Amino acid sequence: MIEKEKINFEKTIIVGIVTQNQSEEKLVEYLDELEFLTYTAGGEVVKRFWQKMDKPNPKTFLGTGKIEEINLYVKENEISTIVFDDELSPSQQKNISKIIDCKILDRTHLILDIFAQRAETSYARTQVELAQCIYLLPRLSGMWTHLERQKGGIGMRGPGETEIETDRRIVRDRIALLKEKIKTIDRQMSVQRGNRGAMVRVALVGYTNVGKSTLMNAIGKSDVFVENKLFATLDTTVRKVVIKNMPFLLSDTVGFIRKLPTQLIESFKSTLDEVREADLLLHVVDISHSDFEDHIEAVNKILLDIKSNDKPIIMVFNKIDAYKHLTIEEDDLITERTKRHYTLEEWKQTWMHTMGENRALFISATNKENFEEFRKTVYDAVRKIHITRFPYNKFLYPDYEDAEEDKE
Repeated sequence: MIEKEKINFEKTIIVGIVTQNQSEEKLVEYLDELEFLTYTAGGEVVKRFWQKMDKPNPKTFLGTGKIEEINLYVKENEISTIVFDDELSPSQQKNISKIIDCKILDRTHLILDIFAQRAETSYARTQVELAQCIYLLPRLSGMWTHLERQKGGIGMRGPGETEIETDRRIVRDRIALLKEKIKTIDRQMSVQRGNRGAMVRVALVGYTNVGKSTLMNAIGKSDVFVENKLFATLDTTVRKVVIKNMPFLLSDTVGFIRKLPTQLIESFKSTLDEVREADLLLHVVDISHSDFEDHIEAVNKILLDIKSNDKPIIMVFNKIDAYKHLTIEEDDLITERTKRHYTLEEWKQTWMHTMGENRALFISATNKENFEEFRKTVYDAVRKIHITRFPYNKFLYPDYEDAEEDKE
């Protein structure tokens, strides 16, 4: 069954560079993620190319020799798509396309393409199309002849496939129209958020594919789509949740990622408004991923960009059932003990234990491990916010004096 599915995958190579600001080790991490992104989009990575450079070549991103090496490999192995880990300028993309006869994409284009696949609702499709149009506008001159040679498949979904014969004026008009459409939907969604009353709002945030939707299903007993691929969830799902006698609204938001295209942050403004307007954030982290500290940093950067970094945050380290640490004996190549060898107990004694006003939680959303501790921590945090908003509620706080003590 797996072999049959692979037949439909596009043969793809991925490309990156090592610079003064990006070490070889860091490039490997980025290329691992880029390979997962490519798989999510429908591609099978058959080879990786990389080059050490002080800075990218302004004409072809890579050096002339490396470009020729890739071109030869493409011809000999019938490669249909090349994905670059960094965003290519319009001129770089055009120049590379003149040399190599296959689809040339960059990380931004690939992420936009995945969003186009995943967009289910009219609103999500509108947001993705706007982001795609903004990205494609400066690339029109070299794009259409290139797309005429390679129709369909990765990177060809959305306006790139339907607007081949258009010009910049029509695309600009389309962008203006989409922005107006989104403004109208934004107003409608703002009214909807206002109609939810004064209930405490909790938002799940985190890197893509860390288990937010699984956690949402476990807490809210809802049926949110879950899949082991990047960006399985695009549309925000909001559910009313009750823990003990405390009701609150829980929203599952789109996953973040390193090098998240600015076009998406802008076009998904309303989706991110769920984060901006939340009273409490549950920052979900996949502790089984080797780069989870980098993922935390990437999410925090985006929270800072959307001015939501000052909200109460509970760190939820998920997938403890999948966490594996190395011992010195298991890895003979490493003589010095590093973070890769930490046990969960040792991680708990690091910065995780003291960050923020709420202690970090270690759970498994799939197996519901440590779930009672998780529910109690969320309940206490929501109750604290609720008491601040409603100092006295006879139903929730029959003992008024206790409520006043909590408020203090």
